[in-house]
Amino acid sequence: MVAPGQVQQVAVLALDGVYPFELGIPSRILEAAPGLYEVSTCSADGGPVRTASDFVIDVPHGPELLDSADIVVIASITPAEIPAELPGALTGALARIRAEARIVSICTGAFILAAAGMLDGRRATTHWNLADLFRRRFPRVNLDPDVLFVDEGRILTSAGAASGVDACLHLVRTDHGSEIAAAVARRCVVPPYRDGGQAQYIEQPVPDPGSAGTAPARSWALEHLREPLDLAALARRAGMSPRTFSRRFTAEVGVSPGAWIIGQRVARARHLLESSDLQIDRVAEEVGFATGTSLRRHFHAAMAVTPSAYRRTFQRSR
Repeated sequence: MVAPGQVQQVAVLALDGVYPFELGIPSRILEAAPGLYEVSTCSADGGPVRTASDFVIDVPHGPELLDSADIVVIASITPAEIPAELPGALTGALARIRAEARIVSICTGAFILAAAGMLDGRRATTHWNLADLFRRRFPRVNLDPDVLFVDEGRILTSAGAASGVDACLHLVRTDHGSEIAAAVARRCVVPPYRDGGQAQYIEQPVPDPGSAGTAPARSWALEHLREPLDLAALARRAGMSPRTFSRRFTAEVGVSPGAWIIGQRVARARHLLESSDLQIDRVAEEVGFATGTSLRRHFHAAMAVTPSAYRRTFQRSR
């Protein structure tokens, strides 16, 4: 949790082959939280940077910007530009990052961090289509290609393209709470939190156009989280057999129905813990967990902290 009034200095490192869209994500998202982040862009050698499009950008700062950054973002580059070995200028630039600074990679930016040894022994993610290449190059990294981002404390890695939005919103949520993150999402007209993982974007056979999806059942479930929700009930809402519903749900969302429901209940519990003084057992009742013990178990599994500790941290920003 960032101290109230503290402005985080964010340095976005642009490399040759950078995707302009991903390069602009940190500024667009983080600076939509006025007065909380200052975002600047730098290159590894202080010179212009070739983009993945048909233009070159004149970057205003060199690697010295990394000396004082609180957060460093490695913007994604086209796969054709991923180096087999890091150039000396880039190695030197990464060495300037302070030990206490947080580091974020967007998509192929994870290849840069892994090549620098920063991801050894850590869990990380990158674009699902590059997972095999990543594993071959970096066997000491615990790659999870099924998620939109991975938060390992100091280092946050995200998947392809728009998952950089998810990662930056996660930074805001972690630093300042879900209400400010939701306000930022509204300003940028993006969802404050996307369900599921990368599995929903992987190429797969097109479903029968005459068949219904699971979205209506998910919408209904979100309105009835307090009630007992099981696979059979959701399948009935969708007019499918439980087996068909489970298969289609996982294909669309990226996680099983049971895991999705638990995730939604934990998300609702986080909001109540931040914004209300309800007792833990009452929070559990409001979000559909049978007992406070059940809430504590699932919450700790998802957030690595207890509900009470989470409340103490995030209510300080209210």
